[in-house]
Amino acid sequence: MWTLAGQGCWRRRALASWATRAARRGLPGPRPAPTRGAAAESKTPDRSYSSADRKEKIDMSRFSVENTRNFSIIAHVDHGKSTLADRLLELTGAIDKTKNNKQVLDKLQVERERGITVKAQTASLFYDYEGKQYLLNLIDTPGHVDFSYEVSRSLSACQGVLLVVDANEGIQAQTVANFFLAFEAQLSVIPVINKIDLKNADPESVEKQIEKVFDIPSDECIKISAKLGTNVESVLQAVIKRIPPPKVHRKNPLRALVFDSTFDQYRGVIANVALFDGVVSKGDKIVSAHTQKTYEVNEVGVLNPNEQPTHKLYAGQVGYLIAGMKDVTEAQVGDTLYLHKQPVEPLPGFKSAKPMVFAGMYPIDQSEYNNLKSAIEKLTLNDSSVTVHRDSSLALGAGWRLGFLGLLHMEVFNQRLEQEYNASVILTTPTVPYKAVLSSAKLIKEYREKEITIINPAQFPDKSKVTEYLEPIVLGTIITPDEYIGKIMMLCQARRAVQKNMMYIDQNRIMLKYLFPLNEIVVDFYDSLKSLSSGYASFDYEDAGYQTAELVKMDILLNGNIVEELVTVVHKDKAYSAGKAICERLKDSLPRQLFEIAIQAALGSKIIARETF
Repeated sequence: MWTLAGQGCWRRRALASWATRAARRGLPGPRPAPTRGAAAESKTPDRSYSSADRKEKIDMSRFSVENTRNFSIIAHVDHGKSTLADRLLELTGAIDKTKNNKQVLDKLQVERERGITVKAQTASLFYDYEGKQYLLNLIDTPGHVDFSYEVSRSLSACQGVLLVVDANEGIQAQTVANFFLAFEAQLSVIPVINKIDLKNADPESVEKQIEKVFDIPSDECIKISAKLGTNVESVLQAVIKRIPPPKVHRKNPLRALVFDSTFDQYRGVIANVALFDGVVSKGDKIVSAHTQKTYEVNEVGVLNPNEQPTHKLYAGQVGYLIAGMKDVTEAQVGDTLYLHKQPVEPLPGFKSAKPMVFAGMYPIDQSEYNNLKSAIEKLTLNDSSVTVHRDSSLALGAGWRLGFLGLLHMEVFNQRLEQEYNASVILTTPTVPYKAVLSSAKLIKEYREKEITIINPAQFPDKSKVTEYLEPIVLGTIITPDEYIGKIMMLCQARRAVQKNMMYIDQNRIMLKYLFPLNEIVVDFYDSLKSLSSGYASFDYEDAGYQTAELVKMDILLNGNIVEELVTVVHKDKAYSAGKAICERLKDSLPRQLFEIAIQAALGSKIIARETF
């Protein structure tokens, strides 16, 4: 796999990936971890689960609402969410205690290789405490900014969260973002300081940070080592004591919220649901409030962490439901399910995922088009946040324009294409969605709206057709040691950022808030930030709408011919430097010819940069 911007890096990564796959094929031993993709179904997990393998149906009626707790684990990436989830599964007997229990809930191969959580996972835990058996529904969430929509999905089904903070690194940017997601949802927050076994751990300092930034008393923090299992039992007890039971009514008609869904090629859509009212069982006829389609329930159950069928699911409980849905679009996230002939008021849906980055994707060989099309369709069945539009190019042939939540999301999608479907693709440079306000009534009638969204730079309208251009902006949070503050502020100013706030979160660390144009941070900002801060700074952003900007379409010409795939949209003030950089990069990248080639960057008919080779 390679991109038009920086082929070498992508090519090396693709070769490494192919080499890894080849080595795997030649070596004996355990197979890779099963994935949730439609083409990579595996019915034999890598681990032997004790209680999860039992096939007798659990009677869920014995768990009253008062003895039910629904909670999520939220944290910055690599602060130990998945490890804590492993220990909780072991403590409650959901899985056997073995040394192989690492990232049990991370089922995708890409999650295990990168050490990140991409897809939220649920597990129902049964825990005896003070003579009562409790049902604890755990949802393990991703930590990277690109997957914050997964976190918002999970929180909708919860009454409380475990906020995990690394005792060595302290509060990071995503910690702050996730806390405020939970705070806005009015959930109980239990701060957990993890990795106290590390040599450089400073849990007392982290306690003070939590108290200052989140206004949570330091005596409410639980200090643990998820890796060693130290003090993890107290986390389960805190969940029971500090998180309230769900406020539901089992005697009311069924009202269930769909907060996630996956696709199984044999059984169709498996919808993850949280029941707010009523009861659902096999044979019930249910209706989707979004599509108004009627389905018959084939199976209900809980995840423990494998699927375990039950007789019924009751209000307050979280589980899965299979009802013959043939496409994940039928199980819309935020949709409400209710019983046929017993309509109810739909639950307030939460925001759906909005693509923040768009890129063109084309097969390396056009003969592979149908195979790649099939692979993309199967992957999007389990990842409804990816948007797909058909596209074509004179140079690259037929392909698609895909929308992703961010650059990591795009990399993960491509890695899954390689690993699960053995597909190699050409990716164009990522761009962001712009808007243009049309100027004439004729154009408004043609487009059927006054404000159009442009996801392909080649279709950027001319200035004569619009009154103004709008670019997406984000509110960025940077947390950094104070010694790097000068360099980071200069970097932000160079990216057209506007400072909103600055505060010390302890003696040595500062939290900065900036408004950034999204196109300034989407490609290499994170790498530049890590480089300037020796890896210590963390970054998170959230959507902040659109603002007016002086944007121009920059064409790249080879010997006078416009190359559509290299067309970019830039800010007027940065057009010259961007054009010069692209021309220089193309000069180094293009293969040598026996004749002279002119590489030019142009704004309309005006040439602003040129390289000849």
